[in-house]
Amino acid sequence: MKFIQTPVKGMQDFLPEDMALRQHVLGVIRETYGRFGFTEIETPVMEHIENLTGKNGGENEKLIFKVEKRGRELEKALGKIQGSGEMSADAAGTELADSALRYDLTVPLCRYYSCHKNELPTPFKALQIGNVFRADRPQKGRFRQFTQCDIDIIGDNSVMAEIELIAATSGALHRIFAEVGVSGFTVHIGDRRILRAMASSAGFAEEEYDEVFIILDKMDKIGLDGVREELLSGGYDQEKVDRYVSYFRLYQEGKAEDVASFIESTCADAIEDGAAKDMEMIMSAARAMISEDITLKFDPTLVRGMSYYTGTIFEISIDNYSFSIAGGGRYDKMVGRFCGQDAPACGFSIGFERIVTILKDLNWKEEGAGQKIAYLVDMKGAADRVTEVFGKAAAQRAEGMTVVVQPLKKNAKFQVETLEKSGYTHILKVYSDTQL
Repeated sequence: MKFIQTPVKGMQDFLPEDMALRQHVLGVIRETYGRFGFTEIETPVMEHIENLTGKNGGENEKLIFKVEKRGRELEKALGKIQGSGEMSADAAGTELADSALRYDLTVPLCRYYSCHKNELPTPFKALQIGNVFRADRPQKGRFRQFTQCDIDIIGDNSVMAEIELIAATSGALHRIFAEVGVSGFTVHIGDRRILRAMASSAGFAEEEYDEVFIILDKMDKIGLDGVREELLSGGYDQEKVDRYVSYFRLYQEGKAEDVASFIESTCADAIEDGAAKDMEMIMSAARAMISEDITLKFDPTLVRGMSYYTGTIFEISIDNYSFSIAGGGRYDKMVGRFCGQDAPACGFSIGFERIVTILKDLNWKEEGAGQKIAYLVDMKGAADRVTEVFGKAAAQRAEGMTVVVQPLKKNAKFQVETLEKSGYTHILKVYSDTQL
């Protein structure tokens, strides 16, 4: 059997220069979030299948990489499937699996917190960086294995959590993109309570909300008219649909841009107490903490795909790019599904792979990495100088320099060019009479 050289579809190999960029970005993220008091944790890449199929992950639950049972447990599962007659492929797949690769970091965090809450401070400010997996259709900046960078605050039911998350994430992105001269960020802020109130005011039943929101979430791709058509084709009453769509058209036409006026014009009869005040406080305080080149915008069209969001939701976009680079929101009911006791929770996730893709396209180069030196030893005429060269290299490394020692190759020109491409600014060919 012939081995395959290329990675599995949707997965990536990273060259040294790729890793330099990735580690640099991660360093900025860790440093920035550390200044806000977030502490780093780690969870396993595999989770119990029950945790990942509990209708918390929205559309992502259709993209799970399931891990098959083993040994006797697998034999029992196969027997059950064979004895059941007809069973759907999805049901059979779940029956054969007892775990799965995580599709995000939020569900694992909630399990982690419910397991360790007595050992953790309140509120708990967590930073989590790790790989997640989705059986998605790969495209530029979108992979089946990718890195997520999340910050979450658990145990704070005030809007201070949202303000802190917006400020920290905006600060990290501002620092990352300032190096390549990119500015013009917009933080879009919405609220699931407002979305629910709009749906209720339009006449939709509560059990219809999730499906309505899934369709609404497609607005950036199919437009408001496309949302209307899809709702109608889904069997929803035309009068309700037209009333619902009119709310968003009001926003698009700029007739109710601030939170209070929008709610008054759409869903004042159904809104929860405090929702408008919370939104106004978040925007006012966050505006005072972020850079001037970052815009805060109330956006009632924002949905976020996960069904576990309960309140404030947010995304960050960059001018001239058609996708978001960060997103999150409040999910106060998730922890309770693990331990039976709800805990207020709010999080923000950076789209790490998209950020790295943008920086690569803009030809990011590492700066200020310190001097990098290479010694290329002529092993035919200067083999007896190897000990001397390694001694010199050790002394320079102790001073903080990056030093490599290599045998001088026949194609020295290509060898030197390769080292220069990797950032080595001082390259010395060592012969028998070379002065070190």
